[in-house]
Amino acid sequence: PRLYSYFRSTCSWRVRIALALKGIEYDYHPVHLLKDGGEQASFKDNLNPNSLLPALEIDGHCLADSMSIIEYLDETRQDPPYLLPKDPAIRATVRRISNNITSGIQPIQNLRVLIYVGADKKKEWGKHWIEQGFNSLEELLEKTSGKYCVGDDITMADLCLIPQVYNANRFEVDMSRYPIITRINAQLENHDAFVAAHPRQQPDCPDELK
Repeated sequence: PRLYSYFRSTCSWRVRIALALKGIEYDYHPVHLLKDGGEQASFKDNLNPNSLLPALEIDGHCLADSMSIIEYLDETRQDPPYLLPKDPAIRATVRRISNNITSGIQPIQNLRVLIYVGADKKKEWGKHWIEQGFNSLEELLEKTSGKYCVGDDITMADLCLIPQVYNANRFEVDMSRYPIITRINAQLENHDAFVAAHPRQQPDCPDELK
């Protein structure tokens, strides 16, 4: 397998966690999102017409979109952990929380949106939309969380949450307002798979950020 990734891409980060949890070894191919206008533009002709990360070459396929990749990995590598639980109702809850983050929070403060918003406004913009999303997410997690986002097993929802907390800290969100999110993040930050997937562990992470 080969993963096309940028060290601080939250979408790539989710997939790196999934690969680590499933014990899948892969080649890391760095793609710089800012250099020369964004190296991901070259994806248009071969890997991903949307020119977005991540892309994963595996099993003779080239997969794009982090959530599609995670679901593929879970469906084709069914040894535990099950990132999407077998119970339909619990699986729906996992998808609900995941989509809350990946559709309702992350895209609004994604790099290409921040570039459009402009340097003067990007911090205020990113912080505002993360806080808006975390307000509703914290309320939802009051009903669903155990040790992790959904009960006591790691699921796809946790893979989505941890990179978003990292972004929240980058945008100086006051995380004391979100005790459940903070607790779940603390539970997972020292887990081997989450440590291995962290931006500072990636080969393209600048030395000053390690």
